[in-house]
Amino acid sequence: MDSTHAPRSMPTSVMVWLGVIGFSSGVPLILTQSTLQAWMRSVGVDLKTVGFFALAGLPYTLKFVWSPLLDRFRLPFLGRRRGWILLLLIALMALLALLGRSDPRYHLRIVGLLAVSVAFVSATIDINVDAYRTELLPSHQIALGTTWHITGYRLGMVFASFLALILSDHMAWRMVYLIMAMGLLPGALAALGAPEPKGVVPPRTLAQAVVEPFREILQRRRSGELLAFILLYKLGDNLCTSLNVPFLLDLGFSRTEIGLATKGVGMACLIVGGIVGGLLMSRLTLVKSLWVMGLLQMFSMSGHVALAMVGKNHALLLVTIAVENSIFAMGTIAYLSMIQRCCDLRSAGTQFALLSSLTAFARVLFASPAGILAQRAGWPAYFMVCMAMAVPGLLLLRRFDTWELAAPPEGAAG
Repeated sequence: MDSTHAPRSMPTSVMVWLGVIGFSSGVPLILTQSTLQAWMRSVGVDLKTVGFFALAGLPYTLKFVWSPLLDRFRLPFLGRRRGWILLLLIALMALLALLGRSDPRYHLRIVGLLAVSVAFVSATIDINVDAYRTELLPSHQIALGTTWHITGYRLGMVFASFLALILSDHMAWRMVYLIMAMGLLPGALAALGAPEPKGVVPPRTLAQAVVEPFREILQRRRSGELLAFILLYKLGDNLCTSLNVPFLLDLGFSRTEIGLATKGVGMACLIVGGIVGGLLMSRLTLVKSLWVMGLLQMFSMSGHVALAMVGKNHALLLVTIAVENSIFAMGTIAYLSMIQRCCDLRSAGTQFALLSSLTAFARVLFASPAGILAQRAGWPAYFMVCMAMAVPGLLLLRRFDTWELAAPPEGAAG
């Protein structure tokens, strides 16, 4: 049985809550990455030090390590998921305010410690929000709920990047980060108003919370093929975008041109593409959606091949970024919906964190030598290789009907 939910529907208000919580979840990610880097460079911190601060993002890739704690333990208010979301958002508001009051010129270690703390708490919120969405939504509304969440998340990223940088030209950074911290307040209010999933029986012990999610996945029929698919489905797409900025710089585009294309047009297309992907999935089965999005992802990379062969061309750049980002977002909705369908509700936090980390692992593992390949083979050949890397995931998708996704746990509603 591959349906994890009873055939019920969530009201529109629940989708709005998911979007609002998604917005607040997306704010802190950028505040420990590009926005923090801009702050550090603006006050004269050297590039070497700024580069090392990328390590502050490690909690996002390691969150499956402590996710069993969130599956096992609940706070005495608002239920197992919303209680943690509310408490963590309040803690995150305080941490962002403290980060804003620190000066990278004089308190670099404190800034580093606070940045890692923000990333850790933010990643922990992501664990709870992903699990909350998985436990709450019926299978036929997973794509719609994921679309609302991802759209809100990306709007939160825009809020924490564009608006923060604009505000920093007119006020002190401590005020900028205080305003960003207030951007988490809507998510806290949404956690108060949204419903709590019902009928989900959590692990009885911490040992069970740690061991059972891994054992349960590995004991499923064709689990190796399923895990390989999750590892490979978006690999080519991720490798294509991983060297985007160096590629465009090599073609002769200025940093301003790249910024306007990737952060302006690109971000808008990410949002629109996510919405289109959700609407498309509402009309297709999950497996058909994965086929459509996967094929589109592969062929969308041909724009990078064309740009690499033509050279600097502004019109082609905008078309390439628009098509690539739109389809990337569509594929992400299908991919996350697939992961949700793979999660046992008893251990949704741990399994979602673990399965989603496979993509990050593959991206880091294969992206490390990607620069060497691009340098030796040239950009056109590199992007052709990226297209070829999409093929194994699609070939595995032919085995979809033989995979065992997740069965409803005992005690779950329906």
